[in-house]
Amino acid sequence: MMNLTHWPPGLPLHLELPQTALHYNLEVAAARYPGRAAIAYYGSTLTYSELKRQADTLAGFLQQRCGVGKGDRVALYMQNSPQFVIAFYAILRADAVVVPVNSMNLLEEVRHIVLDSGSKVAIFGQELACNLVPLLGASLDHAISACYSEYVKADTDLTLPEVVASSREPAAGAIDWSEAMDSGCVPGPSSSGPADVAVIPYTSGTTGAPKGCIHTHASVMHTAVGSGEFCRLAKDQVALASLPMFHVTGMQMSMNALVYRGGTIVLMTRWDRRTAAMLIERHGVTAWTATPTMLIDFLAQPGLDGFRLDSMLMLNGGGAAMPKAVAEKIEQVWGLPYVEGYGLSETMAPSHTNPPHRPKAQCLGIPLQDTTAIIVDPETLLPLAANAVGEVLVNGPQVFSGYWGKPEATETAFVEVEGMRFFRTGDLAYVDDEGYFFMVDRLKRMINAAGFKVWPAEVEALLYGNSSIQEACVIGFRDAHRGESVKAVVVLRAGHSLTEPDLIAWAREHMAAYKVPHRVEFVEQLPKSATGKVMWRALQEKEFASAQ
Repeated sequence: MMNLTHWPPGLPLHLELPQTALHYNLEVAAARYPGRAAIAYYGSTLTYSELKRQADTLAGFLQQRCGVGKGDRVALYMQNSPQFVIAFYAILRADAVVVPVNSMNLLEEVRHIVLDSGSKVAIFGQELACNLVPLLGASLDHAISACYSEYVKADTDLTLPEVVASSREPAAGAIDWSEAMDSGCVPGPSSSGPADVAVIPYTSGTTGAPKGCIHTHASVMHTAVGSGEFCRLAKDQVALASLPMFHVTGMQMSMNALVYRGGTIVLMTRWDRRTAAMLIERHGVTAWTATPTMLIDFLAQPGLDGFRLDSMLMLNGGGAAMPKAVAEKIEQVWGLPYVEGYGLSETMAPSHTNPPHRPKAQCLGIPLQDTTAIIVDPETLLPLAANAVGEVLVNGPQVFSGYWGKPEATETAFVEVEGMRFFRTGDLAYVDDEGYFFMVDRLKRMINAAGFKVWPAEVEALLYGNSSIQEACVIGFRDAHRGESVKAVVVLRAGHSLTEPDLIAWAREHMAAYKVPHRVEFVEQLPKSATGKVMWRALQEKEFASAQ
């Protein structure tokens, strides 16, 4: 039974979802707020009426010129831009399925997703042409190339990323975005409903080739609507969109949730901490979903006190636990808590988030409306009592239908416990006595040091207590005596110095002996994914490879 002691006051336990397709949200917003800025992009704006008109035109073009029909998959390979938002809603309006592709993916990675999803049409940013054009004529029938600078129409003193400043460069064999916009095409009637497939995001591929997660209009709608309701976000919110929209967190929290409420998306193509501060000040940003990595960088910038940042009403995110020292700095700057949440591609962003009125630090939060989450023994699947560490299982409207074209993987991903079908997250956590979930680690990330189980995330959190450490990632290394031992890969703060013996000595004073790193490697930066998550697996694989 779910502990509801700290459920947000006045929030219904059940979320009544709109029984419409996702793209209808844009139609409603454009009818209600036609002149409101839907997107603010480096000093230029696109209103809701303009956004809907361009999405409709592109939808018609996809249908009439590219042969896109209901249920067809269309790859969307692009960085944050007005064109990403337009293309996303255009694909849905064409009754097709969005296949978002990580803009950091290279040719073979893109080829895998295109082939696996069966996409015959792609919409891409021109800077990514070298990773997509080679697929034309073989895997792809049509591709539309977008130039971001075409949507920066006003002069600006904001620093433009190179990809935004670049002028149009035609891609061989691809259709120019402007041709689609000038086509005057009108889409046919839409027949999509809640049960139809809407988006197939691909997993990160950390345990093999990436797999497509099948999400319907209903499962996408649940977190687009529910997360905002849970956090009591206003319909006229102004949100800074700095997370990549090809990832489900950015897609939902910085795009779909905003369109549903008719809010303004203050869009960043690439992360830049000074530009972020300028945008918050100029647009009166009220909400920002950001990773701890972004906020650590943002708060460390010189001259931050010179910006007016007091418009912020909600600051949330996830992906990694927020270090206590950084959370305290956030309280100093904004007078707000950092509201952490938890979700996966398979749950279309949040399955959990902290109650905004009573969040806990370094905590996943509590399950959202209509969501059931339990902790079980990973081997027996028996439910565990409070404070016992086990695997997180999730059941809810936002859970995906299965992996695209992979029935065996789908079957493995789900289990039945006490008559209810749950998705196995592969994450280890525990629930405290008040019903809050706390991450311990990934199921397969545990370090076995002489029989003692060491959870790297716990050691990382302890290491952040050292004032000289900016970032840390803990991995295991093979030890002839102990089997495995702990290694810390550390980034030092600017102007700080620390030696391996010093850090090990400090660790011995702050954590149990079996958790203390036996090796320390100092690096200038940790490898990160496009969403800002530290790629611990890459470091782990490198370590094991070097030991062979």
